[in-house]
Amino acid sequence: MRLYSELAPWFHLLSDPADYAEEAARYRRLIREACPAATTVLELGAGGGNNASHLKRDFTCTLTDLSAEMLALSESINPECEHVAGDMRTIRLGRTFDAVFAHDAIVYMTSEADLRAAVETAYVHTRPGGVALFVPDCTSETFTGDRVQTGGHDGDDGRSLRFLEWTHGEGEDGVYAVDFVVLLREPGRAVRAVHDPQLFGVFPERRWVRVLEDAGFRVGVEAGSDPDGETPQTAFVAVRPPAAAG
Repeated sequence: MRLYSELAPWFHLLSDPADYAEEAARYRRLIREACPAATTVLELGAGGGNNASHLKRDFTCTLTDLSAEMLALSESINPECEHVAGDMRTIRLGRTFDAVFAHDAIVYMTSEADLRAAVETAYVHTRPGGVALFVPDCTSETFTGDRVQTGGHDGDDGRSLRFLEWTHGEGEDGVYAVDFVVLLREPGRAVRAVHDPQLFGVFPERRWVRVLEDAGFRVGVEAGSDPDGETPQTAFVAVRPPAAAG
């Protein structure tokens, strides 16, 4: 995935951390409602650290990602956060947190086996009485095929990025396709275009709940939308039951 490797230094011109303030406020609320005393958060698939740039004001954050380039980008804006390279399906840190958070990176789980592995990672890192929060881009119920989004930003260093994101397919077999086309402009060079096709996973809400419950969580579901108010964004609030007394 070129967005997270060779194009990682451009990522904040595609996805500006400042644009995540409203989303992060929702995630902060959901974590606090489920675990009022939460002070530590493990984020699985933290990417460029956009959500963490806001959540770190209230929590001590440990950020993980499969891409070393994206972790380096996150470190550039979140130097006070711990960064650890690892796959959300297999990483084991040997300690627990008040909250575990997985945002849009969870859509790279394209099979139920992958999803179960990521959920198990969240469970073993959530302390008893803590919460795991999952916010996928969509569920089968909210998936919209053949959709186009555009955007981009201008940097302070003379660089500019514009993108087209084309989602297509019917979400069959839990997988849909997204084509990213990115235009990059920088001083002294001709504008260049990069095509990065990707596959995302999508699952019905009931399967999400079943997988989370099978792992041992108690599950709540909150409907919501992204900050533009147009794209449904379901949140799964999964509480690990407190340890039994005695």
